[in-house]
Amino acid sequence: MSIGPPSAHTVGDFDARAATWDDDPTKVERARAIADAIMREVPLAAAMSTMEYGAGTGLLGFMLRERVAELTLADVSDGMLEVAARKIAAIGDPRVRAVKLDLLVDPLPAERHDLVFSAMTLHHIPDTAGILRRFRAILRTPGVLCIADLDTEDGSFHGAGFDGHCGFDRAALGAQARAAGFPSVRFVTAYEMRKETARGPRTFPIFLMVAAVAP
Repeated sequence: MSIGPPSAHTVGDFDARAATWDDDPTKVERARAIADAIMREVPLAAAMSTMEYGAGTGLLGFMLRERVAELTLADVSDGMLEVAARKIAAIGDPRVRAVKLDLLVDPLPAERHDLVFSAMTLHHIPDTAGILRRFRAILRTPGVLCIADLDTEDGSFHGAGFDGHCGFDRAALGAQARAAGFPSVRFVTAYEMRKETARGPRTFPIFLMVAAVAP
């Protein structure tokens, strides 16, 4: 999902795709793999307050909601948030809410969370260091940040015209996370995504970064 100043994928693009977002089996499979990786790597607890940032329709967050106490789905796309709100209403779960939020622009919300997680959003955000600092600011101590995104790639994933990040070097991103206030950072490969590109079919590894703040 696009958060912050738009890159080649504008907020309007995501609004237009919202209604059918959950119908793509590749997106569902990717979200399932990332959810499974989070559940393996983070000791989720029934008392946890959590936020998914760049949540879109809440595809990933809904896979984790029964393992935690509260779930906030944050995004900037009205279309995505409308779909998320309908899904919340359909299940009647008062522990889940959808909010419009751009952490790099809006005032910090008053609520603090035990876990913040985000999938395939970081590469759309120009200011990586800035958003990592904001993530730290909305986390409790102790707290955990989970980021799933692309390893460094040659631009084939989005194709011509994309002006966001072409993935991330794990060591460099880990250093940025530590500088933002996360002393413990580790990476695992959560998923390998097969995708058609202008150069033919390619496989793109997707990492999960787990950055923790100790008491």
